[in-house]
Parts: sequence; C-alpha cells; structure tokens
Amino acid sequence: MASFALNAHYEKFIKKQLESGRYNNASEVVRAGLRLLEDHEEARERWLNQEIPGRYAELKRDLSKGVPLDDAFARLEAEHQAQLAKAK
Repeated sequence: MASFALNAHYEKFIKKQLESGRYNNASEVVRAGLRLLEDHEEARERWLNQEIPGRYAELKRDLSKGVPLDDAFARLEAEHQAQLAKAK
C-alpha cells in the first residue's frame, strides 16, 4: 500500500485528532482528509463544467453583466492587500 512522509505539522495534527477520540488510527484521519479532498475536487469539477459555461453564456447574451477588467484587477488587488494586512 501507499507510503508517505508527513512533516511535523501534519504529524501533530494527526496526533491531536487521535487524542480527541474521533479517530482510532492515523489511517482513519488520512482517509477522512482524502474524502474531504475528493468532495472538494468533485465540487470544483461541477463548478467548472456546469456553472461556468452557464455564466459565460449569460455574459455573452448580456455584456452589461460583466465587470470591466480594470475594476476586476482593482478588486483583486484590494482583497490581496487586505489579506496581507491581516497576516501581519
């Protein structure tokens, strides 16, 4: 079966999960994490394959629903700066 190495952060996290009594062994913790990752990836695929094409078609029908590129970049920059400020 698979073998992998974990850094101290994840070893500590797994130990904490085991101490909580929620899991019986490290394999259960890893499987729970993989299930979450699988759910996340499936949701991402649904978003990419279902929601995005619909939104794009809607935008093509009515360009006024779009956001000017300069505005989008300004919003992203503002969010980035806010995250940097929070991290300090």
